Amino acid sequence: MKRRGVWRRSIPSLVALGCAAATPQQDTPDFVAIAQVDPGIAQDIRYAGAVNFVGAPIDGYERPVCLLTRPAAQALAAVQQDLRAEGLGLRVYDCYRPQRAVDHFVRWAADPSDQRTRETFYPRVAKQELIARGYIAERSGHSRGSTVDVTLVGADGAPLEMGTPFDLFDERSHTGSLAVPAEARANRERLRAAMERRGFRNLAVEWWHYTLADEPYPDRVFDVPVR
Repeated sequence: MKRRGVWRRSIPSLVALGCAAATPQQDTPDFVAIAQVDPGIAQDIRYAGAVNFVGAPIDGYERPVCLLTRPAAQALAAVQQDLRAEGLGLRVYDCYRPQRAVDHFVRWAADPSDQRTRETFYPRVAKQELIARGYIAERSGHSRGSTVDVTLVGADGAPLEMGTPFDLFDERSHTGSLAVPAEARANRERLRAAMERRGFRNLAVEWWHYTLADEPYPDRVFDVPVR
């Protein structure tokens, strides 16, 4: 497929961190664009633009596309198919994330002088606490290619009420928070049930964050740009 071809040509820039030496075949991630698996899944890839908690395009996001390992993409497409029967669908905010993007987040978190986005993204948490509280990590499951940030949309394509926006660093964003309206709690549970049915598990501090439990690269971290 064309997308796989792009990734294979990018192998000189691929970094596999924290693991023993691997063969070229092992170093080649079998990633696909979600649009090639199910074009009905909506995409709003925030880190390719400036509307995100850093306030600028993030390193490594050369195009606003969702890339995932093939098993994760197929599982997400199965979730979408299940939801269609309910008149619902999915919108993804982030998928595979190169390590250089994670490093960008960490550098931003370490800069106390940059508070431009605080009111929107972390109004009740001190910036220096974002890593300690688990909102920003030095190593992210996204960099293994089987983690997705996702929400539910209705038949009209509009996101359902989830109580907080994507990437609000706050206890209200915890999946089980009781500080959000009943409608939002029900929608979070609906999303969780749909994702878990197809093999994903949720990160408790972020209602939008899901990882394929049987991910193909559990011990790898990749750094190929999103392109």
